[in-house]
Amino acid sequence: MNATPTHIRYRVLGWLTLAAGLAYVCRNGVGVAESTIREDLGLSLEQSGWFMGAFFWTYALFQVPGGWYAQRYGTRLSLTLFALAWSVATLFLGAASWFWLLVAAQLLMGLAQAGAFPASCNSIGHWMSFSERSLACGVLVAGMQIGAILASLLAGPLIGLFDWRWTFVLFALPGLVWAPWFFIRFRDDPQQSPEISAAELAMIRSERPIVESGPAEDESELATWLGFVRNPMIWLLCGQQIFRSAGYMFFASWFPTFLQKTRGVSVSESGFMQGLVLGGTLVGSLFGGLLIDWIWVRTGNLRLSRSGAGAFFLGGCGVLVFGAWFVETVTIAIALLTLGAFLAAIAGPCAFATSIDIGGSRVPQIFGLMNMCGNFAAAATPILVGAIFDRTSQWGLILLLFAGIYLAGALCWVFVDPKHRVAGA
Repeated sequence: MNATPTHIRYRVLGWLTLAAGLAYVCRNGVGVAESTIREDLGLSLEQSGWFMGAFFWTYALFQVPGGWYAQRYGTRLSLTLFALAWSVATLFLGAASWFWLLVAAQLLMGLAQAGAFPASCNSIGHWMSFSERSLACGVLVAGMQIGAILASLLAGPLIGLFDWRWTFVLFALPGLVWAPWFFIRFRDDPQQSPEISAAELAMIRSERPIVESGPAEDESELATWLGFVRNPMIWLLCGQQIFRSAGYMFFASWFPTFLQKTRGVSVSESGFMQGLVLGGTLVGSLFGGLLIDWIWVRTGNLRLSRSGAGAFFLGGCGVLVFGAWFVETVTIAIALLTLGAFLAAIAGPCAFATSIDIGGSRVPQIFGLMNMCGNFAAAATPILVGAIFDRTSQWGLILLLFAGIYLAGALCWVFVDPKHRVAGA
């Protein structure tokens, strides 16, 4: 191990961020392609809701098992296998010829991606210094949004140039190339890297704040999980994730169809506008990571930099989404929703960083539990939106619903205290 300062941790973050982007390309192309797939296969709106939401059922159910697998076998092996599996699932999606095959492909993709982000957050905890942790989480979230934006911008033109089946085949190929290179280059722990310097390793291990710990980890696995379930802070952290994920899922699934129905835009235009809103999420994720680290460095107040920021910015998003309900002009409505998505995205690094702060040796499980709850909400959101429209034919009600959802997420953040590591962690 040489003594010259190195920056291997940034290369590690790059690998994880690229994986996040590739995962979101595969999962988010469905929203733009929904109307084309529905017409091609003769699906109903309700079937489309089930099809788009199917991914999130297995994605939610396997968050905790996926996190356990990543903790036991390491990010290097687990994320390689996850990436290969979700790429194959995307190929199956392009080959599906009827409703239940679409659902099966989505279920497989959800299972494959479930452990990816618990594994990535665990590696951020190992590889990044505390003063860079929130920024690293923001970069990881930004990678997700870059993938989502690329899917939104590319899916429409690719569907027009080829068809929706070949579009998903093209989306699957990069992951098949990324996985073997990741396995060759990545290391689970900084000390395993032959390239890292002693100076960089010392910097990674320094700057740890004093966090109040729970009891020593001599309890059984069952007792530890019961402690998690009984902890009100875990419920609040899961609550904000439920509301934030539900809000995001509207933009990632039904939003193009919402624009087509209420504003009369084309499929390609709706994909572009979805990309603009998701662009707000991208910028917000990066800015949020910088801002949260800046608050921590300037104030040393962990609660202000996590729960304070989360409550303020999710609340602001709720207000802006509510304001968009009154606006008929497409440009103004999209501007309000883009700014709202920007504010909501700032809370994303807050949640990721808090799960690392309180998780100790249990980061994959804590993050997996939080993300599981959020993705159950994401799975239900397309179904709920489709059912509301089927029964009311009022797309405008959807904006009111999601304004309330974001405000409820802000309320959860008010009571989160990130200074206390959960018992058993």
